[in-house]
Amino acid sequence: MNIKKFTPFKDIVSMQEEMNKIFTDFFRRAPEYGESYHDGIWNPSVDISETDNAILVKAEIPGVGKDDIDVTLHDDIITIRGEKKEEKREEKENCLLLERTYGKFQRSFRLPSEVDPNKIKASFKDGILNLELPKSERAKPKEIKIDVK
Repeated sequence: MNIKKFTPFKDIVSMQEEMNKIFTDFFRRAPEYGESYHDGIWNPSVDISETDNAILVKAEIPGVGKDDIDVTLHDDIITIRGEKKEEKREEKENCLLLERTYGKFQRSFRLPSEVDPNKIKASFKDGILNLELPKSERAKPKEIKIDVK
């Protein structure tokens, strides 16, 4: 039988943190005066991973054309920006629910190591932006052999 320390307020604190997160996210996405919800700011989801030779970035940007996406690298900060444009609807169309968001977006991330800007590869397929940022030779791990005599 395992003995567990009794922490009566742990679940309450955890629940409070979850509620704070929900309200923060809601109000962060709330429209400014004069905007509607579908004109609000949105942020694409991004995954960043690292191998020995490169940093890999995947961004979900559905409904955006490749010509509406701009990727820049300045120092060690990668920035993805663009715009998701609203589709035109016919006058006769009666909208029952509008949940999708439109508008400009920008995400910036500080990279964990130096990359070679001349070897960056980018592809965009099925709403997924893939970036491969090869590490510079200085940033790659080096193996040093030790002679034992």
